[in-house]
Amino acid sequence: MSESQVLTHKCPNCGGPLLFEPKNQKFHCEYCGSTFTEQEVSDFEAKQEAAKVTDDPTPFPTEHDKTNQTDDFSTDETADEEIGLFLCPSCGAEIVTDATTASTWCYYCHNPVVLTERLSGKFLPEKILPFQIERKAAEEQFLDWVGKKKFVPKAFFDKKQIQNLSGVYFPYWAVDAELSGRISAQATNLRVWIVGDTEYTEHSQYEIQRGGDTAFKDLIKNALKKNLSDKMVGAVQPFDMTAAIPFKNQYLSGFLTEKRDIEFPDMKENVEREFRQYADGLMESTIVGYTSVSNLQSNQQIKSLDEDYVLLPIWLVTYKEAGNDRLFYYAMNGQTGKVAGLLPIDKKKLWTVAIVIFMLVLLLGIIVGYLLS
Repeated sequence: MSESQVLTHKCPNCGGPLLFEPKNQKFHCEYCGSTFTEQEVSDFEAKQEAAKVTDDPTPFPTEHDKTNQTDDFSTDETADEEIGLFLCPSCGAEIVTDATTASTWCYYCHNPVVLTERLSGKFLPEKILPFQIERKAAEEQFLDWVGKKKFVPKAFFDKKQIQNLSGVYFPYWAVDAELSGRISAQATNLRVWIVGDTEYTEHSQYEIQRGGDTAFKDLIKNALKKNLSDKMVGAVQPFDMTAAIPFKNQYLSGFLTEKRDIEFPDMKENVEREFRQYADGLMESTIVGYTSVSNLQSNQQIKSLDEDYVLLPIWLVTYKEAGNDRLFYYAMNGQTGKVAGLLPIDKKKLWTVAIVIFMLVLLLGIIVGYLLS
């Protein structure tokens, strides 16, 4: 277990924890009220790191020391990675996490922490799309959306549930591709006309060829296994990837973050097939004005395929009814505000309304029958 793996971004003025504010895209200290830009935070932390290196009295290790240090570090880190134990840099408490958690909160001092070891090396994201919607707006939209659903249990949107609304950066692969290809098909036009008492039919047959280059940007693919069976993440797409910026872990402060556990080579074949289908669809859309089209054949070659590991923002709250293992959820795109959800139904409330409606219809029928008799 190593404290150096865990980072809390500190206020340059008072040393309190900094939180990223989506509303103004700056970093706020809740203790002294100071606000900083990302550049100001980065410059301060760079100076702190430089001062730490300068003031460190530790002599350079010998080759024997290096060997021992490497062996010890490897053993400890492997153990920590398996059990997900880290030390909070603020209070020293143990932080227990899932294997894919990359940023979270300390349970004891409630300071935001970033598990830097899980966002480094090959797991360092190329890009991040910072949250644009702040928590207060997310809560208000959650209450408004759920409030319109007449048969949702009250427990789904009570105060405790609102507190569980979490901003989460989920891992994705954003893929660009360029293709060159062609399609061929046979088409028929049928024309019928009548002159006097004679009906004429004309069949025209065509050999169709289409060819060219196509380019696609930012095909977003899920990179987290535990989201494969849930539609909550995919349901709030699309994201505007033009707003994505080079990754800086400062933007994670105050939010949960998941690290990817699906590698791009594992999905590459399916992604390539998807791009070929898109390219075919674009070319096929140009074949118009024919009575029928048949014997369609295609050949799409991928010229280039580039993938970026990106973190995208989602506000999320989940719910499980007592005695029911089914997962219900509310999700909001943290950039665009698009919402989706799978909501539970209060069966007692539903049956009550159904019975009331039935009794009203029955009473109305009796009254109408009485008046007509």
